[in-house]
Amino acid sequence: MKFSLEWLKYFLETDATVGEVADALNRIGHEVEGIEDPAQKLAGFRVAEVLTAKPHPDADKLQVLEVSTGEGDPLTVVCGAPNARSGMKGVLGLPGAVVPSNGMQLRKSAIRGVESNGMMCSVRELELGDAHEGIIELPEDAPVGTSFADYHAASPVIDVAITANRPDCMGVMGIARDLAAAGLGTFKPFAVPEIAAQGACPVEIRTHDPEGCPAFYGRVVRGVSNGASPEWMQRRLIAAGQRPISAIVDITNYLMLAFGRPAHAYDLAKLSGAMTARRARDGESVEALNEKTYTLDDTMTVIADEAQVHDIAGIMGGEHSGVTEGTTDVLLEIAYFDPARIGVTGRKLGLASDARTRFERGVDPAFLDDGLAILTDLVLRICGGEASEVVRAGEPPVGGTVLNFNPDLTTQLGGVTVEREEQARILRSLDFEVTQNARTWTVVAPARRHDIEGPADLVEEVVRIHGLDRVESVALPRPNNRKDWGVATPTATRQQLLERRLRRAAAGRGLNEAVTWSFLPVPQAEQFATDGSDLWVLENPISEDMKAMRPSLLPGLIGAAKRNADRGADATRLFEIGRRYLRGENGMSDERPTLGVLLAGDRTPRGWATGKATGFNAFDAKAEAEALLAAAGAPVDRLMVMDGAGAQFHPGQSATLRLGPKNVLARFGALHPATLKAFDIDGPVVAVEIFLDALPAKKGEPSFARSAFSPPALQAITRDFAFLVPEELAAGDLLRAVRGAEKQAIADARVFDVFAGQGVPEGSKSVAIEVVLQPGEKSFTEEQIKAISDRIVAAAAKQGAELRG
Repeated sequence: MKFSLEWLKYFLETDATVGEVADALNRIGHEVEGIEDPAQKLAGFRVAEVLTAKPHPDADKLQVLEVSTGEGDPLTVVCGAPNARSGMKGVLGLPGAVVPSNGMQLRKSAIRGVESNGMMCSVRELELGDAHEGIIELPEDAPVGTSFADYHAASPVIDVAITANRPDCMGVMGIARDLAAAGLGTFKPFAVPEIAAQGACPVEIRTHDPEGCPAFYGRVVRGVSNGASPEWMQRRLIAAGQRPISAIVDITNYLMLAFGRPAHAYDLAKLSGAMTARRARDGESVEALNEKTYTLDDTMTVIADEAQVHDIAGIMGGEHSGVTEGTTDVLLEIAYFDPARIGVTGRKLGLASDARTRFERGVDPAFLDDGLAILTDLVLRICGGEASEVVRAGEPPVGGTVLNFNPDLTTQLGGVTVEREEQARILRSLDFEVTQNARTWTVVAPARRHDIEGPADLVEEVVRIHGLDRVESVALPRPNNRKDWGVATPTATRQQLLERRLRRAAAGRGLNEAVTWSFLPVPQAEQFATDGSDLWVLENPISEDMKAMRPSLLPGLIGAAKRNADRGADATRLFEIGRRYLRGENGMSDERPTLGVLLAGDRTPRGWATGKATGFNAFDAKAEAEALLAAAGAPVDRLMVMDGAGAQFHPGQSATLRLGPKNVLARFGALHPATLKAFDIDGPVVAVEIFLDALPAKKGEPSFARSAFSPPALQAITRDFAFLVPEELAAGDLLRAVRGAEKQAIADARVFDVFAGQGVPEGSKSVAIEVVLQPGEKSFTEEQIKAISDRIVAAAAKQGAELRG
């Protein structure tokens, strides 16, 4: 939210500079995102007087002006504005000045043979409004030669990030109240005017949707003149990033930005009968002020007359009933809408507005009468006319939250000591009602503070106004309360330690960490869900593209790889550690820690030594899976390679790694062509998904340190075995059987050759395995070696293997 320092001081009596204001805002939890000084943009522009205006000798639409800047000789300026004339005062841009609207630097130049020493400027060129039909005309008493920035009273603009829980600070008055509570000045409460009503309101106001619109107030003002808003109002609106439109529209915007209260004005001549807040009917449509037509449904609240819908309640008014320059009678409307309903409607329609931002966060329900009085007073003072009586339909929920509060909680939860009287002062300065008792206080929050739900929220108010920068850093506890120890007691959980270890291992293998959304479009989520009913689909998504909780990390990684490929990346190596979300027992959410890896593009680039570029394959995925499982402490040598990776993977180029036939630790392989097509990415793409929740728990405390290396005293020996096995037998199954034949003696076993062809029976293949035997306290005898070999052959025979002769 943007506002000028001058506007802030309208509500806050203070001599603070813009820097001091920014520091105070940061201290009390309102992050300042930027400070802009319009005076810098207006440097080089002066108040000037046109002494003479003569036709250009070589151009019909140009004039040659003699302009005084209050010092030295008059300057010659060529100007094409139709309102340029002798005796007027305007704004002159001198050579070297930069025009704010287009960034053009002014210089002396010849225009149709006449030298021009600058430019007389319009409102649009100085970004002070949209008027551009002529140059700026200043009052007769404007001091010639004065810097226009000083004359215009350009004030620094502060840009503040207002968090979603503080809608009461979505107006300048709310910011001023917080700063005053923090001691930066004195808050100046706004005096609500008394409006002299002239007769009954001619329009009936009704609410037929008490849930969506509990309160709907309105009154008519007749005989208005909807011209331009006053300069002071335009200046403040421009500082806030709003474009001045007309007096009545500017007044409603001013009320919203100054007091955080959206309102609306209808052209009375365009209305038909009573104005009603009601549910929309399925299929009804309305053309909004952004000139787009929206189709509504019966979950949405609208404002309608007897003929049609005029307003998407709390979000945007309709084009049909908007005020124009010819409007003479207006219906002023101010209402309270249910925040949840506004949010749902806005997301369904994909429609955002300043009004929606405030209503869906929650405006002050007690500000309806005051807001309507302020709105009416501004219209009467600026546009004239006579106001009717107020018509009120419904009642707003004005009750504030009542809490029991122990001031000692501030020290316990906030980590800072604040005297009781100071805590009471802070809360009262923020309009909380405080009844002090010996131990527990009774605190009533103002109705506008929707974020106050419990005592911890009161602690937050006290601590942030006291100053977040005054909360001291406190060291973590040391073992056995030894403050002289340099290392704090470890606080990471087993799961956190595991994830740290895996991040290091993945990065060490050349993978880049990605952080993707936990939400997916429903079609992408369904692509990776085992059953569509297992998906968690949000009722209130951020957008339609973020409606389903991810059942797998791979869709996000595929999307990241696609974005990289679309931008010319030849290879992508990504990993992510996060949660996948499944529907557990009793319909409860089931979050499961997972590690995802995705390899796409070129495994090796083309080169003179390697030839063409080569892509990744399923074995690359398997290598990553085994390496990361080893880093996680899984017994990789005992894992079984089995199928069942899922329909998302290529059936002939994928598998699972299991610890036993049912415990799936990981799946890996090339993604199915149908999956690649669904995500619009070119293949081959290989992926790994490791299910961290399936890893077997280790006994004892986790440790990053490896056990000390103790080399065996005796030399190992190797023996080679060549087996004839059925063609369909996986080499990994045979290898696992060999390793289990004599666990104490066999230190390692690996496949070093697979052959099928001449000399091998059809339907069979030859698999050669090297076995490493490690003796213990004494060397093996020939009899022991033969006995171990026999057990190896017997174990292989159980897999259908036969020792080759």
